[in-house]
Amino acid sequence: MRSYEDKEIAKEKKHLYGPVLSRRLGRSLGVDIVPFKVCTLDCVYCQLGRTTEKSIERKEYVPIEAVLAELKDRLSEGLQADFITISGSGEPTLHSRLGELICGIKKITEVPIAILTNGTLLYRQDVRADCAKADVVLPSLDAGDQQTFQKINRPHRDISIEKQISGLCAFKDEFGGQIWLEVFVVEGLNTEAEQIAKIRAAIERIRPDKVQLNTAVRPTAEMGIKRLSEESLQDIASQLGEKCEVVAEFSPAHYGGHIDKGEGGAEPSVMSDRMETLLSMLKRRPCSLNEICTGLGMGHNEALKCISHLQLKGVVGSEEKDGVIFFKAR
Repeated sequence: MRSYEDKEIAKEKKHLYGPVLSRRLGRSLGVDIVPFKVCTLDCVYCQLGRTTEKSIERKEYVPIEAVLAELKDRLSEGLQADFITISGSGEPTLHSRLGELICGIKKITEVPIAILTNGTLLYRQDVRADCAKADVVLPSLDAGDQQTFQKINRPHRDISIEKQISGLCAFKDEFGGQIWLEVFVVEGLNTEAEQIAKIRAAIERIRPDKVQLNTAVRPTAEMGIKRLSEESLQDIASQLGEKCEVVAEFSPAHYGGHIDKGEGGAEPSVMSDRMETLLSMLKRRPCSLNEICTGLGMGHNEALKCISHLQLKGVVGSEEKDGVIFFKAR
């Protein structure tokens, strides 16, 4: 028979996670509105693993009323966040009521809203209209031709690289907020000079406000996906133009350093709530110990205690990537 604490962990926060510390968005409270790995792509570098349902069908995967109710509760607890970020376990633009959700969030808080999207559905006018309600949209572009797009992103059969680029161009023409375009580089797939030149040509068509260069610093869907060095990224960034910045995090302190705060024991009810929050976050993003401490405001020992308990229950595992241990939900 499960204890009260185990039942509390099992309940889990359904739609919100974090805030997590993001180099792109600061302290970001995640909003998850699509089931795990329902996506338009199946990227080789995805930190959540392989796509389980590849789809372009928009529908109301979760009721937005439930999401807004959970967010109201979280705001009443004293949320400290730079952004409320709609992202999570799958492609958020697949949710058919995305625009209504954003309007609902704006009615209850002034915290800016960001959307983390792969950008593949922006060729659709309804998707562009929904995303245009946000303050910042962070789409992706990892290829400049169809062959490379297939190798890296493994798209739904009805999505082409030209559809993605044309959709991003149309969105730029219609959107009054900021577009921060992420380019994820994978050694041997899109790092040759010819590929970088094609990506730059696409960027010049799209005209984003920022270009943010990233690489595989966390565990990936496919084995053997290696991160590029900081020097290599800086070189590629210079080739992509003056708007390009490297956002991949290489600092050991960010991933594995010691945070000396709040080391005392916590009340059982507080520990249960912390484990619930931690498990919810690890379902959407593998995190190092230091990221857990910083993102959730936990002390080093307290975080280790929560992780150990969740590992004993078999709901959290770990994986090493370039000498750093990342924890993730099973």
